[in-house]
Amino acid sequence: MKKFDESYIMLEDMYNDGLFPDFLVDKVKSEIEKVIALLENGETDKEKIQEALDEMTLAINDLEEEFEENDSEIETVARDSIGETVEYILAFFGIDIDTEEAIREREW
Repeated sequence: MKKFDESYIMLEDMYNDGLFPDFLVDKVKSEIEKVIALLENGETDKEKIQEALDEMTLAINDLEEEFEENDSEIETVARDSIGETVEYILAFFGIDIDTEEAIREREW
């Protein structure tokens, strides 16, 4: 089983932008880590991986109200940062799913 690249900083642009409270970025990261755990366990079935990605994306969608309550929103920087992180993860594990398809359930 392949372990994820510990040197990669997920959601770096969100963490570096004061618009996004770290505790909320941590919640986004936690959802992404669930997909990583699935991949680290050796899952290669694209349908199962896409299901996990959909669950991740829907959970991130559900955070939008909490972002708004903290004078923030999941907007361009966040969308790009999440997309880049997902793209890196898929490439790292050699999963052939397009990034836009991977986050197809997004509302941001």
